[in-house]
Amino acid sequence: MATRRVTIELPEPVFRQLVRIAEATHQPVEVLVAQSVISNLPPSVDNASPELQLEVLRMQSLGTEELVKITQALVEPEQHERQTELLAKNEEGLLTKEEQQELFALRQAADQLMLRKAYAWSLLRWRGQRIPALKELPIPP
Repeated sequence: MATRRVTIELPEPVFRQLVRIAEATHQPVEVLVAQSVISNLPPSVDNASPELQLEVLRMQSLGTEELVKITQALVEPEQHERQTELLAKNEEGLLTKEEQQELFALRQAADQLMLRKAYAWSLLRWRGQRIPALKELPIPP
């Protein structure tokens, strides 16, 4: 992987902490800084579907309140019920071609919602917001 040089100024306590960790782990400070930057960046959008890439890139410019709203989004109850019905029929092998397509579309919509929510959470974390534990999240009805 190609690299680029960047000069940054760190507060003295942060630099001393990096030096201590570098000495303890026998790694160059530069490697630790690069690891810290990489681990704290939001996930890359490169692996997202093309239609989702633009949306998650746009999310990077949203404010905290807007991102929190995304994290709280739920699948519409009617869509959830319909997907449950279709999944039950699918287990019995009774889906028509049209129902298979409908189930696929419902699954895709739910997956995209979950990806948007996960990306919103990662952006909030990156911005220093506290991320609640799983048990603190509201359980949908």
